[in-house]
Amino acid sequence: MPQIGLVSAVNLRVQGNSAYLWSSRSSLGTESQVGHVQRYSLCFGGSDSMGHKLKIRTPNATTRRLTKDFNPLKVVCIDYPRPELDNTVNYLEAALLSSSFRTSSRPTKPLEIVIAGAGLGGLSTAKYLADAGHKPLLLEARDVLGGKVAAWKDDDGDWYETGLHIFFGAYPNMQNLFGELGINDRLQWKEHSMIFAMPNKPGEFSRFDFPEALPAPLNGILAILKNNEMLTWPEKVKFAIGLLPAMLGGQSYVEAQDGLSVKDWMRKQGVPDRVTDEVFIAMSKALNFINPDELSMQCILIALNRFLQEKHGSKMAFLDGNPPERLCMPIVEHIESKGGQVRLNSRIKKIELNEDGSVKCFILNNGSTIKGDAFVFATPVDIFKLLLPEDWKEIPYFQKLEKLVGVPVINVHIWFDRKLKNTSDNLLFSRSPLLSVYADMSVTCKEYYNPNQSMLELVFAPAEEWINRSDSEIIDATMKELAKLFPDEISADQSKAKILKYHVVKTPRSVYKTVPGCEPCRPLQRSPIEGFYLAGDYTKQKYLASMEGAVLSGKLCAQAIVQDYELLLGRSQKKLAEASVV
Repeated sequence: MPQIGLVSAVNLRVQGNSAYLWSSRSSLGTESQVGHVQRYSLCFGGSDSMGHKLKIRTPNATTRRLTKDFNPLKVVCIDYPRPELDNTVNYLEAALLSSSFRTSSRPTKPLEIVIAGAGLGGLSTAKYLADAGHKPLLLEARDVLGGKVAAWKDDDGDWYETGLHIFFGAYPNMQNLFGELGINDRLQWKEHSMIFAMPNKPGEFSRFDFPEALPAPLNGILAILKNNEMLTWPEKVKFAIGLLPAMLGGQSYVEAQDGLSVKDWMRKQGVPDRVTDEVFIAMSKALNFINPDELSMQCILIALNRFLQEKHGSKMAFLDGNPPERLCMPIVEHIESKGGQVRLNSRIKKIELNEDGSVKCFILNNGSTIKGDAFVFATPVDIFKLLLPEDWKEIPYFQKLEKLVGVPVINVHIWFDRKLKNTSDNLLFSRSPLLSVYADMSVTCKEYYNPNQSMLELVFAPAEEWINRSDSEIIDATMKELAKLFPDEISADQSKAKILKYHVVKTPRSVYKTVPGCEPCRPLQRSPIEGFYLAGDYTKQKYLASMEGAVLSGKLCAQAIVQDYELLLGRSQKKLAEASVV
């Protein structure tokens, strides 16, 4: 039995306060006594646990907090070591781009750059501009950092998030960012597996396990070949043959497939429809919250290329707590340490233009004006389009943005009165018609860890037909789907596990909907308006509409500004000279 990446059920007799257990190196399956806590461990490997019941009775907890003299079922979560990412080509390429800001010539006069939006795109832009010696001012409309990774704390002290966020090994710019901030230890790496629910066998799961001993793409190929529950051998062979052009053609081939949906591309390549139904409905919903008959095949191929060409590309990690504090605040602290500023509650009302069509200032809702040497919009594309100045609307660069529309998504959090057994310390693909992926965050995340009750975080997608429905309707529909995933533990009427509370977070316009034909509409970070730039996962970069794409877009935006330094400095000096004459 491996000593890492396990979930263990532990019955603890506690004298005094409860001890929370979490380790990255502990040896499980032993009987031990530590202080006043006597532990009896029953361990099971993550690879063997799915679909099997643990033969221990779970107390019917009625409160959320552990009480004295209560003997609960405890789950010990042991994370995997950080994979070896630092020597991959993509990681080194990302590291080189990062270092270019730190090693660039120091500006004789630092530029003051105003950035709208403190999501990952805006934070990344500000961070790398600060590294290059400039003075970013980051304005966030809301009272919380993070944009699409924002989270809030409720009255009980529990966090609920905009989305269920996974950090892949194939996220080189994000992995570099963690390293640059000194927070690599905040990623909790999980077993290298992809776990899919089996709708025709309620409560059971099928796994794709990537062997550690093999390099890419052999580890991915073996993971597929060893799984005989979802695809037949003839289907695997036809799928592999269909993928060959993508594996051999590289990025240029991938981008050329933007005009086809996933379903159309599969049929064109002779891949059976059942492959799409069994695997790619789940993947499409996880990547872009839509079904494969809508999603551009380019999106899938980008993911598959990364997953198959990098040994640890599909290996997943969870952040060890809420994103605003555990990820965004270190970026803010870094920006401020370099002389930059970050302001919350600073919503932009209007982009005010000069007579030549360039940006004069941002006007905030409170009437104040913010001037700078350059301006960046790092909000979601839908928000930017609402504020797009009339004088810019006929410019082709901006006209193309009309095709980029955010997709609705709903994130559901449910706290139960007991610890659910039929789960795993990993991301799970539900393969439900209403749900995308989910995780028991009381197991996967240190800050959300709870030994007595589970908190499921679920992505409800596609959400277009549900975004305007009530929270109670969404929860009722979610519970019906969960009853299929947990047939022995959850029922739609709550006659089994009971809901203690829930939070529903609706995002009417999330990442841009990656339908066929969108790729030519994605804008470069440098706009045709001198001194005005865009950042965000929808802008042109080689990754998906994702956290990685947002971080890379910010680096590319910062790079464009650094490259334009002399031009921007000259514009600034000219404006000062004109102002002094007046």
